Amino acid sequence: MSDLLFLAHRLPYPPDKGDKIRAWPILRHLATRHRVHLGTFFDDPRDAAHVPVLEQLCASVCALPLRPLAARFRSLAALATGEAMSARYFRDRRLMAWIDETVARFRPRATFVYCSAMAPYVTGLAVERRVVDMVDLDSAKWSGYAEAGGPLASLHRREARRLLALERRAASELDATIFVSSAEAALLEPHLSPEHVARLHVMPNGVDLDHFDPNRAYPNPFPRGRRAVVFTGAMDYRPNIDAALWFGTEVVPRLRRRWSNTDFWIVGANPARALRRLGNDANIRVTGRVADVRPYLAHADAAVAPLRLARGVQNKVLEAMAMAKPLVASPAALAAFDFRRGDEVLAAATPAEFVDMIAVALSPQGRAIGARARGRVVADFRWETKLPLLDALLETEPRAVAAESLALATAS
Repeated sequence: MSDLLFLAHRLPYPPDKGDKIRAWPILRHLATRHRVHLGTFFDDPRDAAHVPVLEQLCASVCALPLRPLAARFRSLAALATGEAMSARYFRDRRLMAWIDETVARFRPRATFVYCSAMAPYVTGLAVERRVVDMVDLDSAKWSGYAEAGGPLASLHRREARRLLALERRAASELDATIFVSSAEAALLEPHLSPEHVARLHVMPNGVDLDHFDPNRAYPNPFPRGRRAVVFTGAMDYRPNIDAALWFGTEVVPRLRRRWSNTDFWIVGANPARALRRLGNDANIRVTGRVADVRPYLAHADAAVAPLRLARGVQNKVLEAMAMAKPLVASPAALAAFDFRRGDEVLAAATPAEFVDMIAVALSPQGRAIGARARGRVVADFRWETKLPLLDALLETEPRAVAAESLALATAS
């Protein structure tokens, strides 16, 4: 087995939020084929308890605490240097020193970098293969924030420009760049030469179908006699906050008029203050962090993904479908998928459409839609069918696997 340097902006375990849900199966897969040396951060002190799991899996681990407030102040220095604030946020001398020591001691043949903001750590590194998984084009996310307006719009616009320059440089210098969807990759293509476009690859997300198994027994977290419509995700993430606030203020009153015994459950860690206030509504429940999201999905009458700001593949969509739930989702949440709308998922954009589609989900037809949703995920979204691309990119010339990458994207 060869040595491999794996860098991630956040501790890849446990897989309880979007980036970890992708990073964890990737790390677990690579650890079966390489001696992995993991360098990462954790911004939640509770995550320190999970480091031993990673130490058992990897040859070595450097897991550094990252204090969000200090990192934000550090990122402000980018305003003077012309850098992307995201890159400054994750810059750490301790990690730089550990990388230098690890490369000198173990001579890793390859590096795998998760998140574009971590790419500067390896752009000048003398290793044979360098692969970055950008997942989404983060600069496009910042552009979306700028377009939404507000007092920070100019700052968001600046970050979009600087981060795009970083992403372009990484894609040009590293051996391969991975995105979660062809749509995300296409956003970067116009900024690259044809030679560097050939280094772009697509690896869609999968879902752990053994973990998200609707046939297992789960305790029911909902009050008896009440219907539950569930929205899951990290509730300190701006797109999720926006979606929950919009649904709670615009859709829940309509639901209440139609079904007085139906509650909207916001299930996820670190709910923003505005969401906690939303929980004062008698028909809205805000859970905060839960030990296991599966009971909430298993016993929900319907799942919703009312995202208005969304990038790439939404794990909450795949997880709800894997649990055989009828899902009502916005066009933004479904943009990366080709699911049959009305058959495998239900699509809605306006408050009235959400109520109408939830009515379908709550009807006997909803159970059949949930069953077809599970079948589609089983057929096309197994991690086992996605991960072989990594082996090809880390072990062969990127041009040689371009066709395979496109084939995987088409299959998803």
